[in-house]
Amino acid sequence: MKRIVIMLITLLLFTTSFHVFAEKDDKKENKVFKIPDSVLNISKENTYTNPTQDLPYLQPSTLAKQLLESTDVKIENPDLIRILNESTINDSKLALGFRASIYLGEWPLSYDSAGTEVNWEYQKVNTNYIDNRGGRSPQKLNYNQEQQKKVSGGLTAKIPNSEAVKKMMMIKATEHTNLPLSFETVIGQGTRKTNTYNIAPKQIGYLYSFVPAANEKGKVTYGEVYLIFKGGKPKLEVKNVTQQGVGAWIPVQDHLTFSFMAANQPR
Repeated sequence: MKRIVIMLITLLLFTTSFHVFAEKDDKKENKVFKIPDSVLNISKENTYTNPTQDLPYLQPSTLAKQLLESTDVKIENPDLIRILNESTINDSKLALGFRASIYLGEWPLSYDSAGTEVNWEYQKVNTNYIDNRGGRSPQKLNYNQEQQKKVSGGLTAKIPNSEAVKKMMMIKATEHTNLPLSFETVIGQGTRKTNTYNIAPKQIGYLYSFVPAANEKGKVTYGEVYLIFKGGKPKLEVKNVTQQGVGAWIPVQDHLTFSFMAANQPR
C-alpha cells in the first residue's frame, strides 16, 4: 500500500513539474515585445512613402499540399511552394509502371528561428539641437528630419539563395515582434513630429533620432528536391540535407526612437 501511495505522489509531482516547465516554455515562445515610450510611429508624418511589405504567405494548393506531406523534411520556402502551386499533374496519363525522377534544384527549404531581439537604437538618422546657454527662459526643441536617410538591413553572412532566406526570416521575425519590418526603410527630409523637449537656460539640448531594427538568428535548411513518379503517384524526395546558421538585421519601418540630452557644453 505504501509503495502505491509513493508511486502516486511521484507521478503527481512529475505531472506538476511537467506543466510548470511547459508553461515556462510557452512563455518563452510567446515573448511579447513592448514598444518603449521613446519609440514613435511616424507613418503619417513621414514625407517619404515607404512601400508596404507584403509577407509572402502562400496557401498550398491541393497538389502542393499532397507533395509537401509526402516528405518528412519541412518545406516552407514560399518561392518553392509557388512553383508547386503552379504545377499540374494529370493522373490519367501516368501508367502504373511509369517511373521518373525530376530534379527541381537545390533550395533553402525552411528556416528555424533561434531567437529574435530588437535594437531600438539600431542606426542614428538625425540630430536636432538648440543652444540656450545665453537664454533667460526655457526653449522648446522639436524633431525635424534635416536630411533624407535610408536605412538598410541584410543578412550577417553570405549564403546561397539569400533572397528566399530573407523572406522566411522576415516572416518569423514579424510573427515574433508584431512590428512592421522591412529590409529597407526611408525617413524623408522635413519629416516632423510634435514631441516637445524643454531646454533650460545655460543648457544645450540635443534630440537624437534612431531607426530600430530586429535582430533575427536561426538556422536555414537546404536540400536537393526531386519530384518522383513511382507507381503512378507523385511525391517529393529531398536529398543531401544540410543546415547553416544565419542572422539578419531587419529595420522597423516608419518608427523612430528619440533620445533627448541636455548639457552645459557642446557635444
